Amino acid sequence: MRTDGVFGFYPIVDSYNWVARLLPLGVKTIQLRIKDKSVAEVTGPIRDAIALARRYDCQLVINDYWQVALELGADFIHLGQEDIDNADKNTIQKSGVKLGLSTHTGDELARALTWTPDHIALGPIYETTLKAMRYQPQGLERLGKWKARISCPLIGIGGITLERAPLVLDAGADVIAVVTDVVFNPNPEARVEQWLQLFSKRN
Repeated sequence: MRTDGVFGFYPIVDSYNWVARLLPLGVKTIQLRIKDKSVAEVTGPIRDAIALARRYDCQLVINDYWQVALELGADFIHLGQEDIDNADKNTIQKSGVKLGLSTHTGDELARALTWTPDHIALGPIYETTLKAMRYQPQGLERLGKWKARISCPLIGIGGITLERAPLVLDAGADVIAVVTDVVFNPNPEARVEQWLQLFSKRN
């Protein structure tokens, strides 16, 4: 995952429609995270998102549905800790697909590193209302601790707003994953432009 310029901004969305809405704005890394759907239901949106991302030269990351992603030619997937339990490590690594993994504890980080991931996500950095979390906010200090243990890009996620972003980056994150600050914003397009401007200025 490139982390220069606008590539440090990493929106996470739950539908193809959101992918189609944000890519024309200049987003260069995006995750499609569809939850609790059947393989039949996700195949079309994933296929369409892959095609659109190639058209816009955007790095698309597919969350969870790794088998569908590989079948459709995706080149980057992301798995949570629960997803790892049911994933075929050998198949994924032989495919050559890039891999991101979520972590919340030191033990999870150690486990994730055995997969030789292309990026590691740590969260939630701040309290988040997006979903019920088993983990307390990690805080900024832990970003620095994670950064010292890994050699791949570090993603901060969870409760991060545009206003908090500089603190997260200064603490050690290379990339900021954003959900609610974009998709729940009254003007998502304008908010995305602000995020892109932030990373362009920091490059």
